[in-house]
Amino acid sequence: MSIFERNPNLRWAVPAVTAVVLVGGGTAAGGLRAIAGDGLPARTAAQLLVDVQQARLDGLSGTVVQKSDLGLPDLPIAGASGGAGSSSLTSLISGTHTMRVWFAGPDQARMALLGTLGESDVIRNGKDVWVWASQDKTARHYVLPAHDAAGDNKAAPGMPAPSDLPTSPQAAAEQALAAITPSTQVTTSGTATVAGRSAYELVLRPREATSLVAQVRVAIDGTEHVPLRVQVFAKSVADPVFEVAFSAVDFARPDAAQFTFKAPPGTTVTEGKVPTHAREGSKPGAVKPNSNTPDSNTLNSKTPDSKAPGGKVMAQRHSAADRPKVVGQGWGSVLVATMPAPTAGSSESSSARDGQGIEQLTKLVGLLPKVSGSWGSGHLMAGTVFSVLLTDDGRIVVGAVTPEGLYAALAGS
Repeated sequence: MSIFERNPNLRWAVPAVTAVVLVGGGTAAGGLRAIAGDGLPARTAAQLLVDVQQARLDGLSGTVVQKSDLGLPDLPIAGASGGAGSSSLTSLISGTHTMRVWFAGPDQARMALLGTLGESDVIRNGKDVWVWASQDKTARHYVLPAHDAAGDNKAAPGMPAPSDLPTSPQAAAEQALAAITPSTQVTTSGTATVAGRSAYELVLRPREATSLVAQVRVAIDGTEHVPLRVQVFAKSVADPVFEVAFSAVDFARPDAAQFTFKAPPGTTVTEGKVPTHAREGSKPGAVKPNSNTPDSNTLNSKTPDSKAPGGKVMAQRHSAADRPKVVGQGWGSVLVATMPAPTAGSSESSSARDGQGIEQLTKLVGLLPKVSGSWGSGHLMAGTVFSVLLTDDGRIVVGAVTPEGLYAALAGS
Protein backbone atom coordinates (compact mmCIF):
# COMPACT_ATOMS: atom_id res chain seq x y z
CA MET A 1 0.00 0.00 0.00
CA SER A 2 1.30 3.44 -0.90
CA ILE A 3 0.07 6.81 0.27
CA PHE A 4 0.11 7.73 -3.41
CA GLU A 5 -2.29 5.00 -4.56
CA ARG A 6 -5.31 7.29 -4.19
CA ASN A 7 -3.72 10.13 -6.13
CA PRO A 8 -1.52 8.98 -9.03
CA ASN A 9 -0.57 12.59 -9.81
CA LEU A 10 1.55 12.65 -6.65
CA ARG A 11 3.75 9.93 -8.14
CA TRP A 12 4.94 12.53 -10.64
CA ALA A 13 4.97 15.47 -8.23
CA VAL A 14 7.67 14.16 -5.92
CA PRO A 15 10.17 13.02 -8.59
CA ALA A 16 9.63 16.36 -10.36
CA VAL A 17 10.51 18.24 -7.18
CA THR A 18 13.57 16.06 -6.71
CA ALA A 19 14.68 16.77 -10.27
CA VAL A 20 14.38 20.50 -9.67
CA VAL A 21 16.48 20.14 -6.54
CA LEU A 22 19.24 18.17 -8.18
CA VAL A 23 19.28 19.81 -11.61
CA GLY A 24 17.69 23.21 -11.22
CA GLY A 25 20.07 24.61 -8.66
CA GLY A 26 17.87 24.25 -5.58
CA THR A 27 15.06 26.66 -6.50
CA ALA A 28 12.49 24.45 -4.83
CA ALA A 29 14.52 23.07 -1.96
CA GLY A 30 17.47 23.86 0.17
CA GLY A 31 19.39 22.27 3.00
CA LEU A 32 20.28 19.12 1.11
CA ARG A 33 22.72 18.06 3.79
CA ALA A 34 22.49 14.44 4.85
CA ILE A 35 21.14 13.78 8.31
CA ALA A 36 21.53 10.77 10.54
CA GLY A 37 20.76 9.88 14.10
CA ASP A 38 19.06 7.29 16.30
CA GLY A 39 20.92 4.62 14.35
CA LEU A 40 19.42 5.72 11.03
CA PRO A 41 21.54 6.04 7.88
CA ALA A 42 22.08 9.55 6.50
CA ARG A 43 19.37 10.77 4.09
CA THR A 44 18.97 14.07 2.25
CA ALA A 45 15.68 15.90 1.75
CA ALA A 46 15.57 14.75 -1.88
CA GLN A 47 16.12 11.13 -0.86
CA LEU A 48 13.37 11.33 1.76
CA LEU A 49 10.90 12.59 -0.82
CA VAL A 50 11.67 9.62 -3.03
CA ASP A 51 11.48 7.27 -0.01
CA VAL A 52 7.94 8.43 0.76
CA GLN A 53 6.87 8.05 -2.86
CA GLN A 54 8.21 4.51 -3.12
CA ALA A 55 6.89 3.27 0.24
CA ARG A 56 4.96 -0.01 -0.03
CA LEU A 57 3.16 -1.81 2.77
CA ASP A 58 1.00 -4.91 3.02
CA GLY A 59 -0.99 -3.29 5.79
CA LEU A 60 -1.03 -0.96 8.74
CA SER A 61 -3.00 -0.35 11.91
CA GLY A 62 -2.61 1.94 14.84
CA THR A 63 -3.89 4.72 17.05
CA VAL A 64 -3.83 8.26 15.73
CA VAL A 65 -4.20 11.45 17.76
CA GLN A 66 -5.30 14.60 15.96
CA LYS A 67 -5.02 18.06 17.53
CA SER A 68 -6.49 21.21 15.95
CA ASP A 69 -6.33 24.79 17.18
CA LEU A 70 -7.02 26.82 14.05
CA GLY A 71 -7.91 30.07 15.82
CA LEU A 72 -11.58 29.86 14.88
CA PRO A 73 -13.89 32.51 16.34
CA ASP A 74 -16.38 31.28 18.92
CA LEU A 75 -19.44 30.95 16.69
CA PRO A 76 -22.44 28.72 17.46
CA ILE A 77 -21.81 26.30 14.58
CA ALA A 78 -23.38 22.95 15.27
CA GLY A 79 -20.82 20.17 15.58
CA ALA A 80 -17.83 22.43 14.98
CA SER A 81 -16.80 22.51 18.60
CA GLY A 82 -17.46 18.99 19.71
CA GLY A 83 -14.63 19.23 22.19
CA ALA A 84 -12.24 16.54 23.29
CA GLY A 85 -13.85 13.16 23.38
CA SER A 86 -16.57 13.91 20.85
CA SER A 87 -17.29 10.97 18.56
CA SER A 88 -19.05 13.04 15.89
CA LEU A 89 -17.19 13.18 12.58
CA THR A 90 -18.10 16.87 12.30
CA SER A 91 -16.16 17.66 15.49
CA LEU A 92 -12.76 17.02 13.89
CA ILE A 93 -12.36 20.70 13.01
CA SER A 94 -11.20 21.56 16.53
CA GLY A 95 -9.92 20.07 19.78
CA THR A 96 -8.15 16.77 20.38
CA HIS A 97 -9.43 13.49 18.98
CA THR A 98 -8.32 9.88 19.10
CA MET A 99 -8.85 7.47 16.22
CA ARG A 100 -8.09 3.88 15.41
CA VAL A 101 -7.13 3.17 11.80
CA TRP A 102 -6.71 0.00 9.76
CA PHE A 103 -5.45 -0.26 6.16
CA ALA A 104 -5.09 -3.43 4.09
CA GLY A 105 -4.92 -1.97 0.61
CA PRO A 106 -6.90 0.60 -1.37
CA ASP A 107 -10.17 -1.36 -1.08
CA GLN A 108 -9.96 -2.20 2.62
CA ALA A 109 -9.75 0.65 5.11
CA ARG A 110 -11.38 1.62 8.39
CA MET A 111 -11.31 4.66 10.62
CA ALA A 112 -12.94 4.73 14.06
CA LEU A 113 -13.28 8.08 15.82
CA LEU A 114 -13.37 7.37 19.55
CA GLY A 115 -15.32 9.56 21.95
CA THR A 116 -16.32 9.53 25.61
CA LEU A 117 -19.87 8.41 24.83
CA GLY A 118 -19.34 6.35 21.70
CA GLU A 119 -17.59 6.09 18.37
CA SER A 120 -18.14 6.81 14.68
CA ASP A 121 -16.74 4.49 12.02
CA VAL A 122 -16.18 4.72 8.28
CA ILE A 123 -15.45 1.26 6.83
CA ARG A 124 -14.49 0.39 3.23
CA ASN A 125 -14.52 -3.30 2.28
CA GLY A 126 -14.43 -3.81 -1.47
CA LYS A 127 -17.54 -2.24 -2.97
CA ASP A 128 -19.23 -1.81 0.43
CA VAL A 129 -18.86 1.34 2.53
CA TRP A 130 -20.46 1.72 5.96
CA VAL A 131 -20.81 4.87 8.07
CA TRP A 132 -21.79 3.99 11.65
CA ALA A 133 -22.50 6.21 14.65
CA SER A 134 -22.84 4.26 17.89
CA GLN A 135 -24.27 7.17 19.90
CA ASP A 136 -27.05 7.81 17.37
CA LYS A 137 -27.50 4.08 16.73
CA THR A 138 -27.49 4.64 12.99
CA ALA A 139 -25.65 3.02 10.10
CA ARG A 140 -25.67 4.03 6.44
CA HIS A 141 -24.60 1.57 3.75
CA TYR A 142 -23.25 2.52 0.31
CA VAL A 143 -22.46 0.21 -2.60
CA LEU A 144 -19.76 1.56 -4.88
CA PRO A 145 -20.07 1.27 -8.66
CA ALA A 146 -18.07 -1.51 -10.28
CA HIS A 147 -15.28 0.81 -11.46
CA ASP A 148 -14.83 2.16 -7.91
CA ALA A 149 -14.76 -1.33 -6.38
CA ALA A 150 -12.18 -2.34 -8.98
CA GLY A 151 -9.71 0.25 -7.80
CA ASP A 152 -10.89 3.74 -8.77
CA ASN A 153 -10.83 5.20 -5.28
CA LYS A 154 -12.12 8.68 -6.07
CA ALA A 155 -15.26 8.82 -3.97
CA ALA A 156 -18.36 10.15 -5.64
CA PRO A 157 -19.64 13.55 -4.45
CA GLY A 158 -21.23 13.23 -1.03
CA MET A 159 -19.83 9.73 -0.51
CA PRO A 160 -17.71 9.49 2.63
CA ALA A 161 -14.58 7.37 2.46
CA PRO A 162 -12.08 6.69 5.25
CA SER A 163 -9.13 7.36 2.96
CA ASP A 164 -10.51 10.81 2.10
CA LEU A 165 -10.68 11.99 5.71
CA PRO A 166 -7.63 13.99 6.88
CA THR A 167 -7.37 11.75 9.91
CA SER A 168 -4.05 10.01 9.33
CA PRO A 169 -0.47 11.16 8.88
CA GLN A 170 -0.54 9.62 5.39
CA ALA A 171 -3.51 11.74 4.28
CA ALA A 172 -2.09 14.91 5.81
CA ALA A 173 1.31 14.27 4.25
CA GLU A 174 -0.28 13.85 0.81
CA GLN A 175 -1.80 17.31 1.09
CA ALA A 176 1.47 18.81 2.30
CA LEU A 177 3.60 17.17 -0.39
CA ALA A 178 1.10 18.13 -3.08
CA ALA A 179 1.68 21.77 -2.09
CA ILE A 180 5.38 21.61 -2.96
CA THR A 181 6.25 24.18 -5.63
CA PRO A 182 9.35 26.23 -6.45
CA SER A 183 8.03 28.62 -3.78
CA THR A 184 8.66 25.95 -1.11
CA GLN A 185 11.91 25.49 0.76
CA VAL A 186 12.38 21.80 1.56
CA THR A 187 14.94 20.91 4.21
CA THR A 188 15.73 18.25 6.78
CA SER A 189 15.77 18.74 10.53
CA GLY A 190 17.41 15.83 12.29
CA THR A 191 15.44 12.90 13.63
CA ALA A 192 12.51 12.37 15.99
CA THR A 193 10.87 9.52 17.88
CA VAL A 194 7.19 8.98 17.05
CA ALA A 195 5.11 6.07 18.36
CA GLY A 196 8.34 4.57 19.69
CA ARG A 197 9.94 4.52 16.23
CA SER A 198 12.89 6.48 14.87
CA ALA A 199 11.93 8.91 12.12
CA TYR A 200 13.49 11.52 9.87
CA GLU A 201 11.99 15.01 9.84
CA LEU A 202 11.26 16.77 6.56
CA VAL A 203 10.46 20.49 6.77
CA LEU A 204 8.47 22.48 4.20
CA ARG A 205 8.67 26.28 4.46
CA PRO A 206 6.57 28.52 2.19
CA ARG A 207 8.42 31.40 0.55
CA GLU A 208 5.13 33.21 -0.17
CA ALA A 209 4.98 36.42 1.90
CA THR A 210 1.18 36.34 2.32
CA SER A 211 1.14 32.72 3.54
CA LEU A 212 0.03 32.24 7.15
CA VAL A 213 1.86 28.91 7.31
CA ALA A 214 5.36 29.11 8.80
CA GLN A 215 6.29 25.49 8.18
CA VAL A 216 4.99 21.95 7.83
CA ARG A 217 7.02 19.20 9.50
CA VAL A 218 6.65 15.60 8.31
CA ALA A 219 8.15 12.79 10.42
CA ILE A 220 8.98 9.84 8.13
CA ASP A 221 9.52 6.35 9.52
CA GLY A 222 13.18 5.44 9.25
CA THR A 223 12.63 1.93 7.87
CA GLU A 224 9.11 1.79 6.38
CA HIS A 225 9.32 5.32 4.90
CA VAL A 226 5.71 6.24 5.67
CA PRO A 227 4.69 9.44 7.50
CA LEU A 228 4.19 8.96 11.23
CA ARG A 229 3.41 12.57 12.10
CA VAL A 230 2.51 15.82 10.36
CA GLN A 231 2.61 19.19 12.15
CA VAL A 232 1.50 22.55 10.76
CA PHE A 233 2.93 25.70 12.35
CA ALA A 234 1.52 29.19 11.87
CA LYS A 235 3.60 32.35 11.77
CA SER A 236 1.66 33.87 14.66
CA VAL A 237 2.02 31.11 17.30
CA ALA A 238 4.83 28.87 18.53
CA ASP A 239 2.94 25.59 19.00
CA PRO A 240 1.50 23.52 16.13
CA VAL A 241 -1.96 24.66 15.07
CA PHE A 242 -2.61 21.23 13.56
CA GLU A 243 -1.03 17.88 14.30
CA VAL A 244 -1.92 14.33 13.37
CA ALA A 245 0.35 11.56 14.58
CA PHE A 246 0.49 7.90 15.44
CA SER A 247 0.75 7.20 19.13
CA ALA A 248 1.02 3.49 18.33
CA VAL A 249 1.52 1.77 14.97
CA ASP A 250 1.80 -1.80 13.67
CA PHE A 251 2.88 -2.55 10.09
CA ALA A 252 1.38 -6.05 10.01
CA ARG A 253 -1.62 -6.60 7.72
CA PRO A 254 -4.86 -6.30 9.78
CA ASP A 255 -7.21 -9.24 10.07
CA ALA A 256 -10.01 -9.25 7.49
CA ALA A 257 -12.57 -9.21 10.32
CA GLN A 258 -11.69 -5.56 10.98
CA PHE A 259 -13.40 -4.62 7.70
CA THR A 260 -16.56 -6.69 8.17
CA PHE A 261 -19.41 -4.65 9.60
CA LYS A 262 -22.51 -6.11 11.27
CA ALA A 263 -24.97 -3.60 12.66
CA PRO A 264 -25.44 -4.00 16.44
CA PRO A 265 -28.98 -4.72 17.70
CA GLY A 266 -31.14 -1.59 17.80
CA THR A 267 -29.24 0.15 14.98
CA THR A 268 -31.29 1.89 12.30
CA VAL A 269 -29.79 0.88 8.95
CA THR A 270 -30.42 2.89 5.78
CA GLU A 271 -29.19 2.48 2.23
CA GLY A 272 -27.30 5.47 0.84
CA LYS A 273 -27.27 6.33 -2.85
CA VAL A 274 -23.92 6.97 -4.47
CA PRO A 275 -24.22 9.96 -6.83
CA THR A 276 -23.09 9.07 -10.35
CA HIS A 277 -23.93 12.21 -12.31
CA ALA A 278 -20.47 13.66 -11.75
CA ARG A 279 -18.91 10.78 -13.70
CA GLU A 280 -21.44 10.42 -16.53
CA GLY A 281 -20.23 13.47 -18.43
CA SER A 282 -16.78 11.95 -18.90
CA LYS A 283 -17.92 8.51 -20.04
CA PRO A 284 -17.61 7.62 -23.73
CA GLY A 285 -20.89 8.17 -25.50
CA ALA A 286 -22.33 10.36 -22.76
CA VAL A 287 -24.81 12.95 -23.98
CA LYS A 288 -23.49 16.47 -23.50
CA PRO A 289 -25.78 19.50 -23.43
CA ASN A 290 -25.67 21.74 -26.50
CA SER A 291 -26.30 25.42 -26.78
CA ASN A 292 -30.05 24.82 -27.11
CA THR A 293 -30.32 22.61 -24.07
CA PRO A 294 -30.98 24.21 -20.68
CA ASP A 295 -28.50 23.07 -18.06
CA SER A 296 -27.02 24.14 -14.76
CA ASN A 297 -24.92 26.78 -16.52
CA THR A 298 -27.91 28.55 -18.04
CA LEU A 299 -28.36 32.05 -16.67
CA ASN A 300 -31.92 32.48 -15.45
CA SER A 301 -32.81 35.89 -14.09
CA LYS A 302 -36.57 35.45 -13.89
CA THR A 303 -37.00 32.79 -11.27
CA PRO A 304 -39.08 33.56 -8.16
CA ASP A 305 -36.13 33.01 -5.84
CA SER A 306 -33.80 35.41 -7.65
CA LYS A 307 -34.84 38.56 -5.79
CA ALA A 308 -32.18 39.99 -3.57
CA PRO A 309 -32.81 42.11 -0.46
CA GLY A 310 -33.95 45.56 -1.52
CA GLY A 311 -36.18 44.32 -4.34
CA LYS A 312 -33.47 44.01 -7.00
CA VAL A 313 -33.82 41.08 -9.33
CA MET A 314 -30.52 39.20 -9.49
CA ALA A 315 -29.54 36.52 -11.97
CA GLN A 316 -29.10 33.10 -10.44
CA ARG A 317 -25.38 32.51 -10.08
CA HIS A 318 -24.86 29.51 -12.31
CA SER A 319 -22.98 31.06 -15.23
CA ALA A 320 -19.56 29.78 -16.22
CA ALA A 321 -18.02 33.03 -14.98
CA ASP A 322 -19.29 32.27 -11.47
CA ARG A 323 -17.72 28.84 -11.15
CA PRO A 324 -15.13 28.50 -8.37
CA LYS A 325 -11.65 29.50 -9.47
CA VAL A 326 -8.19 29.58 -7.94
CA VAL A 327 -6.30 32.86 -8.00
CA GLY A 328 -2.53 32.73 -7.50
CA GLN A 329 -0.21 29.75 -7.10
CA GLY A 330 1.36 27.60 -4.43
CA TRP A 331 1.01 28.66 -0.82
CA GLY A 332 -0.45 32.01 -1.87
CA SER A 333 -3.34 30.52 -3.86
CA VAL A 334 -6.86 31.66 -3.00
CA LEU A 335 -10.20 30.07 -3.88
CA VAL A 336 -12.90 32.48 -5.06
CA ALA A 337 -16.44 31.10 -5.36
CA THR A 338 -20.03 32.30 -5.43
CA MET A 339 -22.36 31.40 -2.60
CA PRO A 340 -25.09 29.03 -3.87
CA ALA A 341 -28.57 30.39 -4.36
CA PRO A 342 -31.76 28.35 -3.74
CA THR A 343 -32.39 26.03 -6.68
CA ALA A 344 -35.23 27.10 -8.96
CA GLY A 345 -38.08 24.64 -9.23
CA SER A 346 -37.23 22.85 -6.00
CA SER A 347 -39.92 21.44 -3.74
CA GLU A 348 -41.51 23.54 -1.03
CA SER A 349 -39.79 21.50 1.70
CA SER A 350 -36.44 21.87 -0.06
CA SER A 351 -36.98 25.61 -0.48
CA ALA A 352 -37.87 25.90 3.19
CA ARG A 353 -34.68 24.11 4.20
CA ASP A 354 -32.66 26.30 1.86
CA GLY A 355 -34.27 29.38 3.35
CA GLN A 356 -33.52 28.27 6.89
CA GLY A 357 -29.92 27.50 5.98
CA ILE A 358 -29.43 30.89 4.35
CA GLU A 359 -31.05 32.63 7.31
CA GLN A 360 -28.74 30.82 9.76
CA LEU A 361 -25.70 31.61 7.63
CA THR A 362 -26.70 35.27 7.45
CA LYS A 363 -26.89 35.46 11.24
CA LEU A 364 -23.48 33.83 11.65
CA VAL A 365 -21.87 36.07 9.06
CA GLY A 366 -23.29 39.10 10.88
CA LEU A 367 -21.24 38.16 13.94
CA LEU A 368 -17.97 38.49 12.02
CA PRO A 369 -16.00 41.75 11.73
CA LYS A 370 -17.04 44.05 8.88
CA VAL A 371 -14.33 44.92 6.34
CA SER A 372 -14.22 46.89 3.10
CA GLY A 373 -11.87 47.96 0.32
CA SER A 374 -11.65 48.66 -3.39
CA TRP A 375 -13.11 45.19 -3.96
CA GLY A 376 -16.29 46.05 -2.04
CA SER A 377 -17.38 45.10 1.49
CA GLY A 378 -18.04 41.98 3.51
CA HIS A 379 -17.28 40.05 6.69
CA LEU A 380 -13.96 38.43 7.60
CA MET A 381 -13.17 35.23 9.52
CA ALA A 382 -9.48 35.21 10.39
CA GLY A 383 -7.88 32.04 11.77
CA THR A 384 -4.25 31.33 12.58
CA VAL A 385 -3.56 29.51 9.30
CA PHE A 386 -6.43 30.57 7.05
CA SER A 387 -8.69 33.50 6.24
CA VAL A 388 -12.26 33.49 4.91
CA LEU A 389 -14.02 36.50 3.40
CA LEU A 390 -17.75 36.56 2.67
CA THR A 391 -18.54 39.55 0.51
CA ASP A 392 -21.84 41.41 0.52
CA ASP A 393 -22.34 40.61 -3.17
CA GLY A 394 -22.38 36.86 -2.45
CA ARG A 395 -18.81 35.69 -2.95
CA ILE A 396 -16.70 33.55 -0.63
CA VAL A 397 -12.91 33.83 -0.68
CA VAL A 398 -10.74 31.30 1.18
CA GLY A 399 -7.00 30.81 1.52
CA ALA A 400 -4.14 29.99 3.92
CA VAL A 401 -3.10 33.62 3.52
CA THR A 402 -3.43 36.93 5.29
CA PRO A 403 -6.60 39.00 4.76
CA GLU A 404 -4.52 41.21 2.46
CA GLY A 405 -3.89 38.13 0.33
CA LEU A 406 -7.66 37.63 -0.01
CA TYR A 407 -8.21 41.28 -0.95
CA ALA A 408 -5.48 41.10 -3.60
CA ALA A 409 -7.04 37.94 -5.05
CA LEU A 410 -10.40 39.69 -5.33
CA ALA A 411 -8.83 42.65 -7.04
CA GLY A 412 -7.16 40.38 -9.57
CA SER A 413 -10.06 38.02 -10.18
